[in-house]
Amino acid sequence: MVKCPRCGYENAASSKYCDNCAYLLTDQNGNRIKNNQRSSWNIGIAKKIVIVLGIVVIALLLFSFIYNNTQPSSEESLNVITDNGSVDHSSSYPYVAVVKYDGSWYARMGDPNYLSEQAGSGEKRFSLDCASWERVSINAQKQDYGEGNLTVQLLRNGKVVAENSTTGTSGSISIHYNY
Repeated sequence: MVKCPRCGYENAASSKYCDNCAYLLTDQNGNRIKNNQRSSWNIGIAKKIVIVLGIVVIALLLFSFIYNNTQPSSEESLNVITDNGSVDHSSSYPYVAVVKYDGSWYARMGDPNYLSEQAGSGEKRFSLDCASWERVSINAQKQDYGEGNLTVQLLRNGKVVAENSTTGTSGSISIHYNY
């Protein structure tokens, strides 16, 4: 029996060509051709597994490096927004508080657990950053104990969703809106 150097098939001793792959087994003089070269793909299963695992590990390390270097730091991802209430931000700030009174007034508005304080006279509008809040509260009162009408409105995207008013001299009103 003659083993083919290319595919490893066992051929009959008299074969000039491999019965499996037609590889030439003898030269012109009838001498057996010995091919000591191994194909570059004839490596063991264990080596193939090690190579594949090495490629996977390198790919994971590369992905991890790229991912970690493209993410913003905690300082960069912090969004701090301040607003003096002079601009109505309908998309980022869907709620606006409007306080109307001819005299001086004082108001606390926002999330019931985090109320901002405002004071003024006449009519003022305040944008409320409460897009993620479940409730909005507004508490307003007259500071000059006048007899005029104190009115408070809560607007969502430009439409009045809650309103309250008083004419009492020590007038104090509240709006509690759940959405």
